[in-house]
Amino acid sequence: MAMEDEDNNAAGAATNTQTGIKKGGDVGDDGACIDRQPDTVVHQAGLNQTAGRGSRSGPGAPAATGIRVLKQRNMKRNGSRGCVTRKTRFGSRERDWLKGDTQRGCVCLYGETVDPQPPASGPQASSTPQTDLQLVLCSTSTTVEELCAQRDGRGLYVQLHGDLVRRLDPSERPLQILYDYLAAMGYADPVRVQHEAANSDLSCLIRFYSEHPVNADQQERTLLKGVFSVRKGKTQLHKWAERQVILCGTCLIVASVKDSLTGKMHILPLVGGKVEEVKRRQHCLMFSSAGSQAQTYFVNFDTLADFQRWHRQASKVVSQTVSMVDLSCYSLEAVPEYLFYSQDITHLNLRHNFMSLQGPGGLLNLPRFSQLKSLNLSHNRLGVFPECVCEILTLTELNLSCNNLHTVPVQIGNLQSLQTLSLDGNHLSSLPEELGGLSQLNCLGLSFNNFSHIPAVLERLSAVDKLAMAGNRVESLELCTLARMSHLKNIDLRLNGLRWVKSESLEAVSQVTQLDLRDNCLDSLDLSSICNLETLQCQRNQLGTLTLSGFTLRMLHASSNRLTTVNIYPVPNQLTHMELSQNLLEYLPDWVCDCRKIEMLDVTHNLLSELPSRLLNSLSLRKLLAGNNRLQRVPDLLDHVPLEALDLQHNKLTELPESLFYKALNLKYLNVSANTLESIPPSSQSEESLSTLQELYLTGNSLNENCGALLVGHQNLRVLHIAYNQLLSFPASKLSKLELLEELNLSGNKLKTIPSTVSSCKRLHTLIAHSNHINVFPEILSLPEIKLVDLSCNELTEIQLPDSLPATLQELDLTGNSSLMLEHKTLNLFSHITTLKLDQKSTTTAGDSLSASTPWNHGYSEMSGQRNKLCVSVLTVDRFGDGVEACYGIFDGDRNEEVPRLLQCTMGDVLCEELQHSSIDSVYMCNTFLTSHRKLGMAGQKLGASALLCYIHHEPSDPGGHLSLTVANVGTCQAVLCRDGRPVALSKVYSLENCTEEMERVKVSKAIITEDNKVSGVTCCSRLLGCSYLSPWVLPKPWVHTEPLCSQDEFLILGNRALFERVSYQEAVCTVQAVRDPRAAAKKLCSLAQSYGCKDNIGAVVVSLHIGEDSCTCEPPVSTAEPRGPPPAPVPVSVTPGPADPATLSSSSGGVSEFNSETSASEVGSEAGSTASDEHQSSGPTSRPERRCSLHPATTLCGIMVPGSGGAGTHPGLFQRQPSCATFSSNQSDNGLDSDDEAPLEGVISNGSKLEVEVDIHCCAFQLRSGAPESPKDLDLEKRGSDYPNGKMRRQNSVVVSATNGCLLAVCGREITDLKKSPSTSSLFGKKLSNGSVVAPEDSHNLIEVALEAPKKKSGYFTAPAQQDPEDQLIVPPSLEQEVREQLRGQSPLVSGPSAPSTAPILKDPVWDHPHPPAFASSLVPGPGPAPILQQEVYDTAL
Repeated sequence: MAMEDEDNNAAGAATNTQTGIKKGGDVGDDGACIDRQPDTVVHQAGLNQTAGRGSRSGPGAPAATGIRVLKQRNMKRNGSRGCVTRKTRFGSRERDWLKGDTQRGCVCLYGETVDPQPPASGPQASSTPQTDLQLVLCSTSTTVEELCAQRDGRGLYVQLHGDLVRRLDPSERPLQILYDYLAAMGYADPVRVQHEAANSDLSCLIRFYSEHPVNADQQERTLLKGVFSVRKGKTQLHKWAERQVILCGTCLIVASVKDSLTGKMHILPLVGGKVEEVKRRQHCLMFSSAGSQAQTYFVNFDTLADFQRWHRQASKVVSQTVSMVDLSCYSLEAVPEYLFYSQDITHLNLRHNFMSLQGPGGLLNLPRFSQLKSLNLSHNRLGVFPECVCEILTLTELNLSCNNLHTVPVQIGNLQSLQTLSLDGNHLSSLPEELGGLSQLNCLGLSFNNFSHIPAVLERLSAVDKLAMAGNRVESLELCTLARMSHLKNIDLRLNGLRWVKSESLEAVSQVTQLDLRDNCLDSLDLSSICNLETLQCQRNQLGTLTLSGFTLRMLHASSNRLTTVNIYPVPNQLTHMELSQNLLEYLPDWVCDCRKIEMLDVTHNLLSELPSRLLNSLSLRKLLAGNNRLQRVPDLLDHVPLEALDLQHNKLTELPESLFYKALNLKYLNVSANTLESIPPSSQSEESLSTLQELYLTGNSLNENCGALLVGHQNLRVLHIAYNQLLSFPASKLSKLELLEELNLSGNKLKTIPSTVSSCKRLHTLIAHSNHINVFPEILSLPEIKLVDLSCNELTEIQLPDSLPATLQELDLTGNSSLMLEHKTLNLFSHITTLKLDQKSTTTAGDSLSASTPWNHGYSEMSGQRNKLCVSVLTVDRFGDGVEACYGIFDGDRNEEVPRLLQCTMGDVLCEELQHSSIDSVYMCNTFLTSHRKLGMAGQKLGASALLCYIHHEPSDPGGHLSLTVANVGTCQAVLCRDGRPVALSKVYSLENCTEEMERVKVSKAIITEDNKVSGVTCCSRLLGCSYLSPWVLPKPWVHTEPLCSQDEFLILGNRALFERVSYQEAVCTVQAVRDPRAAAKKLCSLAQSYGCKDNIGAVVVSLHIGEDSCTCEPPVSTAEPRGPPPAPVPVSVTPGPADPATLSSSSGGVSEFNSETSASEVGSEAGSTASDEHQSSGPTSRPERRCSLHPATTLCGIMVPGSGGAGTHPGLFQRQPSCATFSSNQSDNGLDSDDEAPLEGVISNGSKLEVEVDIHCCAFQLRSGAPESPKDLDLEKRGSDYPNGKMRRQNSVVVSATNGCLLAVCGREITDLKKSPSTSSLFGKKLSNGSVVAPEDSHNLIEVALEAPKKKSGYFTAPAQQDPEDQLIVPPSLEQEVREQLRGQSPLVSGPSAPSTAPILKDPVWDHPHPPAFASSLVPGPGPAPILQQEVYDTAL
C-alpha cells in the first residue's frame, strides 16, 4: 500500500511535528531542492557499490552492514511541496532495498536540542535554525550499538506520545521497537507496518533521538545554576563577589567559581524561609533561611529573565511545609548530584522516570539522604527490586508500583520504620517471610499482581487493616483464612476471577467490616458468617442467591447480577443504602419494609409488579428508584413522608396516588416518563400549595392540556419535561405562574403556539419544542437568560424579532420548518449566535435528483444537556465515493470537543483513501481507524474519543449486487439495525465493565484500574482513538462487522453511550418506527434520553433505508426537451456567520446548514469535512438521460459526464478520482507561504498543537453546458419547481468559472448577483488567500466552516486555507485520452487561466515508487452532444 500522506506532508515533515526542524532532501532528481552534506555515510547490504553522491567509502568508513544514514540539513521553505517528496527522500536503490524485505525500514533520528513540545507557531519556528534530522535505513536486527558505531554516536533515546524520553540499551533494536509498537496498535500486514513506520505523522506517537532532548522548563525545575554577584548577610560588612549559585532541591548553594564541588560551599536551607525582591537594586533577590539563626544571601542577577526564573522556583520551595522534592515525570536516569547537599529532604518523588542503579546520582546513592522518610519510585521500569533502598532505615513510606518486579528481597525486613508499602502493578506471586517482621506496616498494596492466594505472611502483619489485592488471580476464598488474619477489616478482591467463597467451618469472621467482590465470576454468595459486615459490593457477578448477616449491615451494592431474592437475617436495622438494580427480582423481600433507617433504594431494571405500601410510607426513605419494572399502580400515601426523589419511569402506571404531592411535601424530583398516565394528581387539597417540587418529567404519557392547570401549584418548578403527550395547547395563564422555570420541553405534542406568557418565566434558559405544529415564533427572545431554543420540525413561516437579541442566546434550531423565510434583517440579528441551524432552501439541481434516488436518507441530533460544551460530533455522507455508497459516523469525546471534531472532518476521507488499497472490510476499516488515530497528532496524545463508522457499499466481488453494511467502532458508541421490527446490534461496547476479554487484556498488561473501573483513573474504555499515552492498555484497533442488507432492513440508528444508557435498543427501534422522518426521529431519541434522566451530551443519527428485494431502484427513462445542467460541485469553504441571503444557504435536499461563530466543526453541516461526496449527474442540452437508480447510476464523477455515458456509452466508469486530503496532523505541514514575512496562519487548539486543514477544492472539474438564454417565463417556471418528481429542479443557464493555481471553481451564473449582495458572501469574490488559493461561495452542504471572512477570527481548527495537493487530481485512462483532449480543445477558450494536458499515469509499484503526477488540467470537460456557443460570464477571482 502506498503512503499517500507523505506526499501531502513531505518526506521531511517529521522534523516539523514537534521540533520545528526544516525539511531536507536526499538522493533525487530535484537537485535544486536538495541540501546534502558531503560526508553522508552510505552503506547498503547486498549492494556492491555505494551511492554516487555524498558518499564516502574506503578504510575510513565504518563497516556496519544494513545501515544507511541520510543526513538532511535545514532547508529554506519556499512553499513548494515538490522540493521534499518521497522521491527525494529515498533514491531508487533505497526503495529497491526496502522492498526487498519487510524486515527493513527507516528510523528517523532527531537531534539533541530538539524540544519535546512543538513551537506555538509553526512559520516563526521555521525561520530559526534547528538541528539535523537523520534518516537511517536499517533492519529489525540492527541494534543500538551498531547504529551508534555507524554514526559515532553515544546512544539513542526513544520518546512515546510526546512524553518521557528513555535511553535505549545497546542491545535494543530501534526498528523492531517501532514495528512492535505498530503491531500492538493493530496493524497486521508487514508491508503496511513497513510503510507506516516511515510516515512522518508517526513522530507524535513514537520518535527516536540521537541525543537526549533538552527541555528548558524541565531543567529549570530540577536545577538552576549560574555565576552571579553575591553578598552575604544583611549588613554592609560583606562585599559583593562573583560566586557560583545553585538552587537544587530545598537548598541554595553558594560556592567558589573555580572550585564549585571541591572548595568551600555555603548551603542555605530554604524550606520555611523567605525569598524577597530587593527594591533598591535591579534584579536582586534576598534569600533567607528559617529559624532564629537565619542566614541571608543577596544575589544580583544579570537579566530580568534570570531574576524571574529564580524568584519563581525559590518561591515554591520556601512555601513548602515539609522538605519535599518532586522530580516526577522528568525522564531522569539519575538525580542531580547537587541534590545530595539538601540533607533536610524528607520526601522525594521520583515517579515516572528511568532511574538507574549506578552513577553519581543513581539509586545506590539514595542512602546518602539521612532524613528521608518517603520515597516514590513507581513507574521506573526497574525490573528488579532495588536492594539499596532497604538501607534507608528512616523510610516510613515506599512506593515501587509498576516496576515489573518479580520478587521482593529478604532485605525488606531492615525497614523497621516502614508504615506504607505499595507494590501494585508488578508480577509478584509471593512475599518473603521477612516482610512479616515489619511491625509498623499498616498499609500494603498488592493489587494487580499475580497472586493466586492470599499470602500467609499477612497473618503476622498485625497492623495491616486493609487487604488490597484487586486484579490478582485469586479464584477461591476461604473464609477461615480471613478468620486467622484477625487484623484485616477491609478486603478488596475485585477483578480476581473469583469463583467460590467457601465457609467450611462454623467459625465466625468477626473483624471484616468492608468487602469488595465486584467484577468476579461468583454465581452464589453466602457471607452469613461475616457477622459484622457493614459494606458489601458485589456488582457485575452472576449471583443467583445472596445470603448476608444483617447485624451491622449499612450498605449493600449488588446490581448487575441475576438475583431473584436476597436473604438477610436478622433484619438490617442499620441499612441505609441498597442497590439491587438490573437483577431478576419479581418482588421485594419483606425485610426491606422493616428496615428502620433505609434512605436510598434502587430497584430499577427488575421485574417488580408492585411496591409494598409499607415501603412507600417509610419514615426514613428519601430516594426511591423503581423505573423499568412492571408496576401498574403506586400505593397511596397514608401520612406525610420524607421522600425527596421518586423515579417510576418505564412502568405501566395509569395514575398516581391522589395524595402524592401533599403527603410528600419534601418531594423535589419526580420522573414518571414512559407510562400511560392520563392525568397527574393535584399539588394540594386547597388553593395554597406547599409543594417543593423542582424537577418534573412527564414525557411519553397520554396527558392532555388539562394537566396544565394542575401544574400551577408547583411554583418552585425549575425543570419541566412534558414532551410526547397529547397537548393541543398549554394554558397561558398557568404558564405565567411558573416564574422559576429554567428548562421547558414541550416537544412531540400538537401545539400550534406557545403562550406569550412564557415571557413571564424570566429564568428560562432552555426551550425545546420541536416536532409540534407551531406556526408563530414564541416571545422568548426577550428573556434575559435564554440560551437554547429548539423549534425544529414545526410549521413556522416567519419570525417577529425584537430590535436586539439577548447576548446569552447560544443555539437556535429552526430546521424542519419548510415554509420559513428569513429576511436579511433577521439574519443580521442572528449573527452573534454561536450555533444557528437552518434548513437549506430548495434551490436544488439535477444532482439532487440523483441524490434523492439513493435508497437511504438520514437525520441527526446533538444535544449538550447540562454540559457547557458539546463533545459529540457526527459524520453523515449520503453519497460517498464513486458508486452508490454512504458513510455515517458518530464520535464522542466525553470531556473534550477537539478530537470528535477532528475525526468528523478527516475520517471520511481516510476511509476513501483506504478503499483504494484494499477491498477486505476488516482491513480497510481497521486501517481507517489506525490512520485516523495517527492523524490526530498531538491532540491525540492526551485526548481521545469513542468512534463509530458505518459504510454502506456493494460487495467488491459483486459490484452490481446486494448492498452490505460494514460497521467499525471503538469505545462506547453503538449502532443498531432495525430488521423486521427487531433490533440487531452491530457494534461492540469496548468498556471494561461490558467486555470481560478486554478487562483481562488490560489486567495482563499491568494497568492500574481504579475503583470506578477506569484505566489509570482516566477512561472506562479499553479502545479509543487518541489517548495514546495510555498505550498499550488503550488501543485504537476497532471491532469490525459486516452485515448484508436486505429488504427487511428499515433503518439504522447510531448513538453514543449516553443515548443507549437511557434508551434500550428495542425502545429506540420502536421510537423510530413511530416517527419515520429520520430527523424528527433522531430528535425524539435525544429528547427521550434527556427526559429519562441523562444530563450528558447526547448524539443520535437515524438512517432510513429503502432497499428493495434486488437492491435496485431503477425507473423507466423520461424524455423532456428542457435542458438541465449540473450544479457546482461541492467546495468546502469558510464563511463567518452573519447576514446571508437565503439563496446562499442552500444545499442538497435534506441538508442542514449550521452557523457557528466559534467555527465548531461538530455543528457545521452534517457532511462537514468530507470532500468525497455529491457527484452530480450531467445531461446534454436537448435531452435528459435515462434516470437511473442509485445502485446503477449514470457514470459521473465530480460533476464530469464520462463521454458516451448518456447513450450506448463505452468505457463506463473509467474516470477515477484520487482521494481528497483533509489532513489533520500535528506536523507543521507546508502552508505554501512564499516568504517568511507573510503572515502565518493560526490554528492552535487548547493543548497547543498546530492543526492545518487542507480542503480539497482543486479537484473539482465541472461540465460546462450551454443553452439559449431563458425567458422570464422560464425563470418563473423554474422558481415554482420542475417536472422532476421531487420538485426541486433548477435551471442553470451559465456557469461562472475560475481557474487559479489549478483550482477550478464554479458558481451558477444566475446566483452571482444574489451572492454578491449578501454581506456574508460578497467578500468572497476576488478574495485571495495568503497561499494563493481562491475559494468561491457554493450552495453546498459540504462546508468545512461557515465563513471565509475569517481573518476576523484567527483561532479555531479550520483557519488554514485550502492548499493545492499535486497528487489530488483526475486520472484519465489512456483509452480516453485522445477523446478528452479533443473535447478540452473545443472548450479551452471559455476558461480563464493556464491549461495543461492530462497524461496517463505511469503504473509503478504503488508503495515506494510515486512519480510526479500529471499536471491538473485547468479545463472543463464538456458533456456529450452539441453545445451551441453562448457568451459566458467569467470571473477570475485570482485578480
